[in-house]
Amino acid sequence: MIRFLQPWWLLAVLPVFALAAFYVWRQLHRRAYAMRFTNVDLLRTVAPKGLGWRRHVPATAFLLCLLVLATALARPAVDTKEPLERATVMLAIDVSLSMQADDVAPNRLEAAQEAAKQFVGELPESYNLGLVSFAKAANVLVPPGKDRDAVTTAIDGLVLAEATATGEAVFTCLEAIRSVPADGAAGIPPARIVLLSDGFRTSGRSVEEAAAAAQAANVPVSTIAFGTDTGQVDIGGQLQRVPVDRLALAELAETTEGYFYEAASVSELKQVYQDMGSSIGFRTEPREVTQWYAGLALLLALCAGALSLLWSSRIV
Repeated sequence: MIRFLQPWWLLAVLPVFALAAFYVWRQLHRRAYAMRFTNVDLLRTVAPKGLGWRRHVPATAFLLCLLVLATALARPAVDTKEPLERATVMLAIDVSLSMQADDVAPNRLEAAQEAAKQFVGELPESYNLGLVSFAKAANVLVPPGKDRDAVTTAIDGLVLAEATATGEAVFTCLEAIRSVPADGAAGIPPARIVLLSDGFRTSGRSVEEAAAAAQAANVPVSTIAFGTDTGQVDIGGQLQRVPVDRLALAELAETTEGYFYEAASVSELKQVYQDMGSSIGFRTEPREVTQWYAGLALLLALCAGALSLLWSSRIV
């Protein structure tokens, strides 16, 4: 169905209708003048053989050309369905103070940032990607979308804070996934959570609650453990051991049918989205067809000129 993106320009057809009305008036006026010529036989003798109805064809084609051009000013468009990839990956990165331990060079956080950025670079562009950081609470830094630069910038800007709310990170990711527009597709999009962490949960809802929620939503959580059992950090002048909680991270991945990694490589992380599938929704977008109108107007103008030359040896 044709619709107009700038319908006010349809007012441009009014002068064309006025010109058409003037043309009809002129033809009727000429007929009335001819009827006043009383000697019809003499008129037939001095006047050349008329073109009859054909003399109106070039003018009609020309008026139609103007009408189509005036309509084109309103930017005609047709609605088309554009496919939209809804598959979504949420990155959740631990920014607790334990991530400053340097048992993973240069330290746990920088190693996690580098791995995350490599993962962003490898992820198919058609997928939605979002970013959550978590310490005492979890926050959506970048909502799911196609903007990879925003995610990379947010990863570079991560700041350390106290505590570790691993469970809250999963719940926050699930909420972000539910926010992805349906765009004509049924249900929530196919999604995966990739959680990068090191330490034990010390704040918020438990990892077990989070695992149950992700399992119920059919969203696998792949976990990556950064660090060693001998990691230490200086917190408030006190040197504290910060071993990695491999067991909790592995159980979270196993319960939700995700993957568990230690010192994961980018090639290993590809498994997170290779089994993902996709969900194609549709978004209705107007596709402008002004060129069709311009082409039709050109054709009508050519017809008007050609017929006028053929029948009267002049252009309109």
